[in-house]
Amino acid sequence: MTKRSSAIGVLCAIGAQVLYGFSFLFSKQWSGRVSGFTLLSWRFLFAFVAMSLLALLRLLPIRLRGKKLLPLLLLAFFHPILYFLGEFFGVKLTTASESGTIISIIPIVTVLLSAWLLKEPPTKKQALGIGLSVCGVVALVLARGVTASFHILGYALLLGAVTAYSLFSIVSRSLTDTTPAEKTYIMSAVGALGFTLCAVVEHLRAGTFAAFAVLPFTNLDFLLCQLYLGVGCSVAGFIMSNYAISSIGPGRTTSFAGLTTLITVLAGVLLLSEPFSLLQGAATALVIGGVYLANASRKNVQTANCKLQ
Repeated sequence: MTKRSSAIGVLCAIGAQVLYGFSFLFSKQWSGRVSGFTLLSWRFLFAFVAMSLLALLRLLPIRLRGKKLLPLLLLAFFHPILYFLGEFFGVKLTTASESGTIISIIPIVTVLLSAWLLKEPPTKKQALGIGLSVCGVVALVLARGVTASFHILGYALLLGAVTAYSLFSIVSRSLTDTTPAEKTYIMSAVGALGFTLCAVVEHLRAGTFAAFAVLPFTNLDFLLCQLYLGVGCSVAGFIMSNYAISSIGPGRTTSFAGLTTLITVLAGVLLLSEPFSLLQGAATALVIGGVYLANASRKNVQTANCKLQ
């Protein structure tokens, strides 16, 4: 891995987290007005259409002929399918502080799985940096108030989402014969198919299929929301995440995950005039310091010899 590739990987990891961090501004206004399956369906439909157009125009080379599709389908099964299902229903069954805290341990789980499956143990600095970043994210979440639901199923679903995202990172790292764009294309296709099937069943049972089918074409705000989530997060964000994982590894890539929560909090403060406390300031410093420490080491990581079949 060259220094240039590593630097691009770091920039891609940061760019992806910035996109994810601002996504709440677009999804928050619709989360209580339409179902989760409606949001996810149109998000990935727009992502799939955008990826297909880019491929047809030869702006994004996607060559899947002759490549094994099963590992790519496994990748998409972990994320977006399992991850979003676990997160969506887990968040509904638990409190905001609980869900935010559990989701924040993704970097820790990813590092542990990377060390076990890919033989890529973190350096001491990276482990300390990831730990500090996770502590900062937990503090940011808890600064908004501590509540408990004690909902065992909700906890299990959130832990399932954490595990699914970590396994997605491992599988993505192991797929060295496919490009980030090719991985993203399959992810968007599987997401569009899976979540749209769920949304269609949901709306047919409720008798609201016609409204669902024309929603983005009759509501400009919803259309803009889905363009950002679909094209911005699920195309650009996923491509950057997959590139970062392939170039700097799953552990270092997920060490930037705390930036998503940090950007979400700062966007709420700056754009929505939400309060910002001293505890949030200290937590912000922890997140930034942890991310810096986790990526301060220039130790090259060898490409994994282990491939998931």
